[in-house]
Amino acid sequence: MNGSKKIITPKEGDYYITPEGYRCFTEQYHLRRGYCCESGCRHCPYGYDKKTNSYSKK
Repeated sequence: MNGSKKIITPKEGDYYITPEGYRCFTEQYHLRRGYCCESGCRHCPYGYDKKTNSYSKK
């Protein structure tokens, strides 16, 4: 990615607020952003597993 990260403004449907009050990004947001941040996101469309530090096909 040439060392630069794409910054996008969240749109409707890009996230929801969890019962604990956190913003949880949806698959829609991750796909619009265009790359995996390797943070183990709940709705990661790229198949990243933080526990194994690997990707699996989805």
